[in-house]
Amino acid sequence: MVNNKAIIITGTSTGIGKACALHLAKEGFNVYAGVRNQADGDNLKKEASDRLTPIFLDVTNAESISAVAGVIEKETDGNLFGLINNAGIGLMAVTQAFIPMLRKGKGRIINIGSTSSLLAFPGASAYSASKFAVRAITDSLRVELKPFGMSVILVAPGAVESEIWEKGKAYKKELYKTIRPEISQLYAPLIKFGDKMNGELKKIPADEVAKAVTHAFTSKKPKRYYIVGNDAKGAAKAAKLPKGLMDKNILKRIQKLGQ
Repeated sequence: MVNNKAIIITGTSTGIGKACALHLAKEGFNVYAGVRNQADGDNLKKEASDRLTPIFLDVTNAESISAVAGVIEKETDGNLFGLINNAGIGLMAVTQAFIPMLRKGKGRIINIGSTSSLLAFPGASAYSASKFAVRAITDSLRVELKPFGMSVILVAPGAVESEIWEKGKAYKKELYKTIRPEISQLYAPLIKFGDKMNGELKKIPADEVAKAVTHAFTSKKPKRYYIVGNDAKGAAKAAKLPKGLMDKNILKRIQKLGQ
């Protein structure tokens, strides 16, 4: 039973965060949807039920996090059931701020990772490192908070339909203009490999991730990991292969593009 349980979600302006906020509100949760500005909050509210409350939250600002925690503590009597760390940064600071309330409510923390939480690809070292860190934090906190009746869960989706892909294309287009010609030539096969992989991705609706998140909040025994989408499931299988074999296969694909 949901029973009007309260949940805070970071990064709900678009994509996965927005889908989760809308879906969970429909399921009967009282959702505090973290947004970065008034316009995003107004747009979200137009699509939501009365159970959704947009709340300004800058996950990079300690004062903003503390202020939101204070508001939610007052409105829920310090009894919070769920936290979804969807924003790409600020995960630890947000989690630390809400753990006392989640501990009281024997709540659940869901960290949104990605395919790169499972498998690191060449050309994406920094991004993969950040997503591996999300998985590591989840694994650590899962054991640390278990004695308090809490669950900590990783939801790792593959490619998701979102406007971020167009933003990414525009960013790369500008980035390529700044790369020295000799560097472009040296890494041309790797760049082609990355572009080819992105072109082959089968993007899933954000609602598919929202459904997995809902299961994680409503199941009596939620999974430790929710791997959502064929891309993510494929990466999870590939991650179990011997590293030497994985390296050989990937290098073969990259070198083929350079011929």
